[in-house]
Amino acid sequence: MMFSANLGFLFTDRSLPDAIHAAKAHGFGAVECHFPYATPSGDVRSALDETGLAMLGLNTVPGDTQAGDFGLCALPDRTADAQAAISQAVDYAAAIGAGNVHVMAGRTDGGEKAEAAFRANLAHACELAAPLGIGVLIEPINRRDVAGYHLSRIEHAAEILAAVGHPALRIMFDCYHLQITQGDLIRRFGAHRDLIGHVQIAGVPDRGEPDGGELHYPNLIAAFRDMGWSTPIGAEYKPRTGRTEDGLDWMTAFPQESAA
Repeated sequence: MMFSANLGFLFTDRSLPDAIHAAKAHGFGAVECHFPYATPSGDVRSALDETGLAMLGLNTVPGDTQAGDFGLCALPDRTADAQAAISQAVDYAAAIGAGNVHVMAGRTDGGEKAEAAFRANLAHACELAAPLGIGVLIEPINRRDVAGYHLSRIEHAAEILAAVGHPALRIMFDCYHLQITQGDLIRRFGAHRDLIGHVQIAGVPDRGEPDGGELHYPNLIAAFRDMGWSTPIGAEYKPRTGRTEDGLDWMTAFPQESAA
């Protein structure tokens, strides 16, 4: 199985282009990121071309995090901000050849207005992204880490996909978040296999390297592979020492396909 380095957490002591090169040098077969917008898209595209790595996805901006924002797209009174964030993400993704845009919902009261806003903004995102060959992802995020996040259960995500009804819209299956909120990951993955657009891993409960904690990822990933998952899995963890290179031994326990 090949892995994607999430450069929002890994190799963060470098510029984004240098982080892409570091991911290649350390055996990752793809990359993904959170908020790349401060880096000129041409610089990122050049690094991707030089390494041959695919950029699997990026996020819409979270908003004003100092004021408590963690996404904008399910906030009924922030439609203009949400759609601007979607346009920015789709444009940047197109410029660098990224495969997906993760549309961040944000913290809400969980009410009908928030749900309607989220679904409308996702439909808008699909209309912008799909003609460019870009997918749209939504991610259930646990409410222990992000209190009040609008989307926390995979079943809710599946309901949203059915309601929006666009083939470009898929679920980000983040094992860390879903284990904390729901558990039973193999069964949940199987039940939603056809709706999943990306998979991410991290240790639970500390979000460190995926070689510790309560999940045994070699077995879990083998089960995903048996259900037909073959695209790179995102390593979205926070290095326990703060230095990515100190904790990459976990990769030797996860058989990988050639990244060449």
